[in-house]
Amino acid sequence: MLFNKVEICGVNTNTLPVLSEARKQELLRLIQNGSPAEKQKARQEMIEGNLKLVLSVIQRFANRGENPDDLFQVGCIGLIKAIDNFNCDKEVRFSTYGVPMIIGEVRRYLRDNNTVRVSRSLRDTAYRAMQYKESFLAEHDREPTVEEIANALSLPRENVVIALEAMVEPVSLYEPVYTDGSDTIYVMDQIGDHNDDKNWVDEIVLKEAIRSLSDREKRILSLRFFQGKTQTEVAEEIGISQAQVSRLEKTLLHKIKKEL
Repeated sequence: MLFNKVEICGVNTNTLPVLSEARKQELLRLIQNGSPAEKQKARQEMIEGNLKLVLSVIQRFANRGENPDDLFQVGCIGLIKAIDNFNCDKEVRFSTYGVPMIIGEVRRYLRDNNTVRVSRSLRDTAYRAMQYKESFLAEHDREPTVEEIANALSLPRENVVIALEAMVEPVSLYEPVYTDGSDTIYVMDQIGDHNDDKNWVDEIVLKEAIRSLSDREKRILSLRFFQGKTQTEVAEEIGISQAQVSRLEKTLLHKIKKEL
């Protein structure tokens, strides 16, 4: 498996740094408003501090038969674009903006290397639509609807849909998506699921939010929601009152909900 490797593109993944959200915002403001030297230094730290985010994203594409080093490098391009285009005035976590940018860059790479040939006119329409989606996302913090894309490009809605669908790489129904050595789950087993991109992005953002919590806060969440213990049991294990656990739990859930 790719993600059990210690190194990818010569990078030791076990030693990659993780930045706090406050530090990310500080670096992003330096990138936008600092001196040339500060911008360069902050940009480098921001890139290195978010390489684990790139790894999290490209896991989704691990079964496409692509070279993992290539996917990682392409994901880093998406990360750099996200850093350079992030708007600090928007009250949004960097990962919320960065993940779709990284996904888009990887998908563009996969489309360009797709063995199924698409006509030049469809490809041009799809690229124009994707460029508009990226600029719209940067400005409005959401993806545009098909109607909005069609209006912006002065094209019929059907043309936009066909162009974007034509660029999606085909996947075999029998492509394995998970195996534990004895039992394999294929694409056809998951047809009908609602695991769309939004849910998947939310999952990554949730992990980022939890990562920013203190060790005690993480332990409380783990005991309550992963191990299923009551507030009283958690209080006894941690050494605080049940009322304190209740207050901390509400504060933590509110904090995570706000991040999402």
